[in-house]
Amino acid sequence: MKTDISRISMYYGADSNTLRAAHILRRNMTKAEAVLWKRLKDRKLFYTKFRRQHPINIFIVDFYCHEYKLVIEVDGDIHNDEIAYQYDLGRTEILNKFGLKVIRFTNDQILYGLDSVIKKTQREIDKRTPLQGGRGAKKTGRLCGRGAKIQVKRIVDRGQIEWEEKSSLWR
Repeated sequence: MKTDISRISMYYGADSNTLRAAHILRRNMTKAEAVLWKRLKDRKLFYTKFRRQHPINIFIVDFYCHEYKLVIEVDGDIHNDEIAYQYDLGRTEILNKFGLKVIRFTNDQILYGLDSVIKKTQREIDKRTPLQGGRGAKKTGRLCGRGAKIQVKRIVDRGQIEWEEKSSLWR
């Protein structure tokens, strides 16, 4: 059987059971996940693609941006006990070994302080270099939303980088 290279790089070897479980979880988001997803989907906020309930190896992460190798986890009350906390630490360590950055937010942070969640996520995106071939938006003065000015990175001759300013009103 032929190996699909793109699937390996984005799913990190997730098997069919994990893919199926992620599909089921996408239909059953928590309220906090739904609130955050409304802002992340369709490249609305950061001009980069996020995936929800995305399989990575044996895990399913809440939100994943492949371009920046960024994972966002939304932790509900179940994550407050010691056993869940230790599990989350181990899981984060394994995801870090894949070169992924994991940031965590509680349900309350998302439901009652969404602006600070968005700012922290923007800071993490700003710290990371996009994968080659990604859209690579860069914040210029404010978050990339409707009407914001953004800089789009293009790879030109021999890997040189060129920045071009555009308005996000193109949608």
